[in-house]
Amino acid sequence: MKKSILIGHLACAATYIIFGFNIVFCRDIATEGGLSPMILFTMRALVAGSMFWMASFIRPEKVERGDLLKIAGAGVLGIFLPQLTFLYGITMTTPVDLSVVGTITPILTMFFAAIFLKEPITWKKVTGVVVSFGGVVWLILQSVAMGGGANATQPLGIALCIANCTVFALYLGTCRSLTEKYSPITMMKWMFLVSFLLSLPFTLPQVPHTDFGAVSTKAWLEVGFLIVFATFVAYFLIPVGQKRIRPTLVSMYGYVQPIIATSVAIATGMDRLTVTKVMAALLVFAGVWIVNQSKAKGQ
Repeated sequence: MKKSILIGHLACAATYIIFGFNIVFCRDIATEGGLSPMILFTMRALVAGSMFWMASFIRPEKVERGDLLKIAGAGVLGIFLPQLTFLYGITMTTPVDLSVVGTITPILTMFFAAIFLKEPITWKKVTGVVVSFGGVVWLILQSVAMGGGANATQPLGIALCIANCTVFALYLGTCRSLTEKYSPITMMKWMFLVSFLLSLPFTLPQVPHTDFGAVSTKAWLEVGFLIVFATFVAYFLIPVGQKRIRPTLVSMYGYVQPIIATSVAIATGMDRLTVTKVMAALLVFAGVWIVNQSKAKGQ
């Protein structure tokens, strides 16, 4: 049991480290102006979805007919809506502001899990969320004070980021029964297929007006990272984590994202390491540890 839980933690940690780079790269691609958010999403859904379908032939798994509609709904909540709101939202916010809004995801997940999964809200969970939230806000405020570019944020961008957090928290809080029943590959191949089909009516009219040749080599390399790691690998790992640890704790790893974004900024010379940032990181992981001490019923 302990080994299984450890795998769940490692899967979530790896996922949100990748998502930290995802924020930076998506913002960079958005500023390039070569690929619209919808076209980028469709490319990710098509290529990563195809990879999941090819992987599924290694060990086929049959899905009960009654669960197909549920998995389709999971695709809307877990991929289609979160990805679109994120990709459009990042064009109207800075990565720093996006990270601030993202800190509400564990709070929303905790309440959705309490409603749909009857997962109890304990004082340890609330305390852990508040501690991590304080650490991230501290980190963000420090970044903004050093020139985070908060003035570039638009109200619609904030609204899209809130919508992103809400629908993904709803996915984490309602779809655990499916992730426990089916393998990650089975879940993702159907969820990406649904998301790809939903995107086509919006994407096809944009294709003739997109100059793919004008997209820089750097942007294409970033797209490759987004497809392979931020889509295929990360979305394979999310159900692995969902199956082994509680939804609230899965969402708590979202606090790793701004830490990674800040680290990338430091590595590229855009920021510098300070005592404030170190203390903020310690608060983030302390909150994750506190939540982990709150055991679910029967665990």
